[in-house]
Amino acid sequence: MHLAVLMTNTDESAFAQAHPKDGEKFAALIRGVRPDWRVTVYAVKDSVFPPPDAPFDGWIIGGSPASVHDADPWIEQLFGLIRRLFAQGQPIFGACFGHQAVAMALGGLVGPNPGGWVFGLTDTQLEGRSLALYAAHAEQVLQLPPGAQLLGGNADCAIGSYSIGDSVLCTQYHPEMTHEFATALVREYGPKLPETVAAQARASLARKADSAQIANRIAQFFEQASAR
Repeated sequence: MHLAVLMTNTDESAFAQAHPKDGEKFAALIRGVRPDWRVTVYAVKDSVFPPPDAPFDGWIIGGSPASVHDADPWIEQLFGLIRRLFAQGQPIFGACFGHQAVAMALGGLVGPNPGGWVFGLTDTQLEGRSLALYAAHAEQVLQLPPGAQLLGGNADCAIGSYSIGDSVLCTQYHPEMTHEFATALVREYGPKLPETVAAQARASLARKADSAQIANRIAQFFEQASAR
């Protein structure tokens, strides 16, 4: 299996430079459960896109501090790629910004979180199971695109995950984050957020995310899609 990671994270701060890039994080996540799979990363946030005929078995779109409402040309180009891949029935997994970008590109609605920032480890429902996953978002999907099925959420994010047929699986959360990175992220950015948000995030890190469970679910999604 050969996957493409479309890297959308625009953070080029000193903090970001001190940690693995999102492409590396997703590659590590996937190889942790499918060691023989290959991963190729494209920095679409720098307008580096795969060739139109790139023969991948699946696509991953990650998170970003950018908003899907930003006017940057690469975001509109990403929407176009999402529409093309979806029309071709190619499997797409989206996380956080990717979750929102897929929804926007296919006719959904994205807007500010009704309750403000969601940050740290949070419990969410996914296909009838409770999973602990890392969160860092001020926007979320407010209306599903046509044909999408809600897979779960929680009080802070009603549309936490969704699917469209067997070719799209998306979640608002960050399966690629390790506990070490999430801890560093909360330490770095917590002081820039409301104190109640930061305090809750710090307290949440007494537990760790269900990383192996979500990694296996992502891998199974691509396997099932390729078996069609």
